[in-house]
Amino acid sequence: MSDSSGERSQAMTVSPVAAGDGADLAPPPVRRPRRAGQRDWRKRLEITILAGPAIVVFSAFVLVPVVLGGYYGFFKWKGFGPPTIFVGLDNYVIILKDAAFHAALEHNAFILVLSLVIQGPVAIGLALLLNQKIRGRSIIRVLIFVPYVISEVIAATGWTLMLATNGAVNDLLTKIGLSSWSVDWLSNPKVAIWSLMLIISWKYIGFAVILFLAGLQGIPGELFEAAAIDGATYWQTQRRITLPLLGPTIRIWAFLSIIGSLQLFDLVYIIWGQYVASTAGTSTMATYMVSTGRNAGNYGYGSAVAVVMFMISLVIALIYQRFVLRRDTDGALTEGRKR
Repeated sequence: MSDSSGERSQAMTVSPVAAGDGADLAPPPVRRPRRAGQRDWRKRLEITILAGPAIVVFSAFVLVPVVLGGYYGFFKWKGFGPPTIFVGLDNYVIILKDAAFHAALEHNAFILVLSLVIQGPVAIGLALLLNQKIRGRSIIRVLIFVPYVISEVIAATGWTLMLATNGAVNDLLTKIGLSSWSVDWLSNPKVAIWSLMLIISWKYIGFAVILFLAGLQGIPGELFEAAAIDGATYWQTQRRITLPLLGPTIRIWAFLSIIGSLQLFDLVYIIWGQYVASTAGTSTMATYMVSTGRNAGNYGYGSAVAVVMFMISLVIALIYQRFVLRRDTDGALTEGRKR
């Protein structure tokens, strides 16, 4: 009897404590999760607020002009008032049959190829040199990059004065006894295109050098140390390590150079003008568009030329991205594709 009464009293004394512990360990109230529709609505609102102004500007200054250019290309239009003389595809037929446009397209292709062949290796060599610890490399970097930040008008005017028949270049050649080398650098069709390539290379090679230097800074130094331990020479290291890892930067630069070569206008138009460019063999699709469109008072034809330029650039850009930039974009989208 005493044992049973003791157990009852113990149970009565323990139960309140156990009840209190259970009350203290009770889980906190669970918050209801937000609805999926509410989260999607807030995300869309944020995207609209952040990207809305950029989309409006892009549409107003890129998409709308492209659409209007395609529309005006079907008309013979003088640039004011609504276009009324519908010519259909006649403007495009004339463009494709015009020998002057063919010559301009050939010049663009020539500039494109030589820009890649000349500027690429020279820029890589300068970037490798300036990536070393040499005295005065900061000053050299600035001097190489200065031509790129100079406006096209100033650069073209300066080169026009130097390469003129009585300019500084021919005067210097005469004074050092090389007067036989003096030529008409800007009007001779056999020389003018090479003068243009010299100016383009001088103007834009600084951008390539800075871009390649940035790419070289992203290559880990441990790779070069490991190659040196394995006994690799300097040129083996550059061929096996530097150039492959610099590949994405080189491909991006090449893409920018290709698009810039197809749209080249400023330097040619300022140095050679609308008439001399065709006779000197330096005309481009952009100068052809201006001379046969705006300057001729036929804005409809000029719009058609702009559409043709746009289509050529778009096709080349898509092909380049499909076959050249694909390895870079695939690497960037690996994580997203796994999801």
